[in-house]
Amino acid sequence: MLADLILHSKSAVFFGGAGVSTESGIPDFRSESGLYAARRLYGYPPEELLSHHLFKQKPELFFRYYKENLIALDAKPNAAHKALAQLEKRDLLHAVITQNIDGLHQAAGSKNVLELHGSNRRQYCMDCGAKYEPEYILNPANCSDGVIPVCKRCKGIVRPDVVLYEEGLDETVVAAAIHAIASADLLIVGGTSLAVYPAAGLLRYFRGENLVLINKTETAYDGAAQLCIHDAIGKVMGEAIKAME
Repeated sequence: MLADLILHSKSAVFFGGAGVSTESGIPDFRSESGLYAARRLYGYPPEELLSHHLFKQKPELFFRYYKENLIALDAKPNAAHKALAQLEKRDLLHAVITQNIDGLHQAAGSKNVLELHGSNRRQYCMDCGAKYEPEYILNPANCSDGVIPVCKRCKGIVRPDVVLYEEGLDETVVAAAIHAIASADLLIVGGTSLAVYPAAGLLRYFRGENLVLINKTETAYDGAAQLCIHDAIGKVMGEAIKAME
């Protein structure tokens, strides 16, 4: 049924969360084996470790946690990322809106990707704006005390281009995401519990005919969906691609 909905759509859009990348070995946020285990290891919950105020007040702790947990350079796109890239290539998907920061959609070949929370593949100097790859901040030689990355040009702090807690989303990205969702006749939502705001609130802009939810567990929006699938998103999207062949 999902394959038929996609084939008959004129403006399909995908909205995804952490569950899209768990099959690539990147942990989700709240599971016991995920990033929420940070409270036991670092003394703070991840919401605080990734907050603007902790970044400013305890940058050593922020960067230690960030570099040890949120950069996975060896991660590869999984079946879900690849399927979405194929759909875009076949002009069956107009945009990917993601809450993830891992850059795996682009690695799979997707072009029109709207990153609501930024990307850990981009780093920049807070003083002069110089841009760096993630490898730069992982190298202790580029860091003060081996932890806080500093710019080789001006010695300013180099931070990841991600949205921390207490920071606002990029208005240009949000506007583009709203336009994509409002213009869609099919919205596929996958790998997200739809519990993280303000990102989850974007669904209210959808006025199309078909809402599809793909998640291993139930969400608050299940009752509003025309199609609800409780399964691994890589499996579901992979099967949809095969059904189109």
